[in-house]
Amino acid sequence: MTTETQQRATRRLVSRLALVVVAMFGFGYLLVPLYDVFCEVTGMNGKTGRLSAEQANSMTADPSRLVTVEFVTSVNSGFPWNFKPMVSRVEVVPGKQMEVMFEVTNRTSDTAIGQAVPSVAPNEAARYFSKTECFCFTEQKLAPGETRQMPVRFIVDPRLPKNIESLTLGYTFFRSTVQVSASPAQNATKPES
Repeated sequence: MTTETQQRATRRLVSRLALVVVAMFGFGYLLVPLYDVFCEVTGMNGKTGRLSAEQANSMTADPSRLVTVEFVTSVNSGFPWNFKPMVSRVEVVPGKQMEVMFEVTNRTSDTAIGQAVPSVAPNEAARYFSKTECFCFTEQKLAPGETRQMPVRFIVDPRLPKNIESLTLGYTFFRSTVQVSASPAQNATKPES
């Protein structure tokens, strides 16, 4: 093999390896958004849907059946908030909107920001459970010692399989990675560097 042939082969190999690296990076970059779309479409991993109030109001209720919806809450380890549902379960008519309240309390002497992450079990029911309003749509900022009641409006799709008679809506609050900026009064008392 001549030196020129060997150099061409080496360049081709390097080019192919570079293409593989770029493809792997692109796949890794797109994996999270693709997974989120997959979970939303299939209802896997307990991801719930989101509807407008108009879409929810256009559903036809199925008064011939009742579905039990249970509520469970938790707070991520080390996050000093109390979080609970105001009711532990409700009976709902599929196709009819329901509202329940949750209560959260910041037990610290500092302002804190949290984000609630929902899930629905069993997984196959998640695609039939949608919310029109939820505190989980945005981060929640609580002042020191603040207690807040927050609504969740949801609807169970009448197409929910008949063998599913109950489902569980769970939320876990996590500390947000967003930093809370100091108040103007705190900034005024800080010495200049």
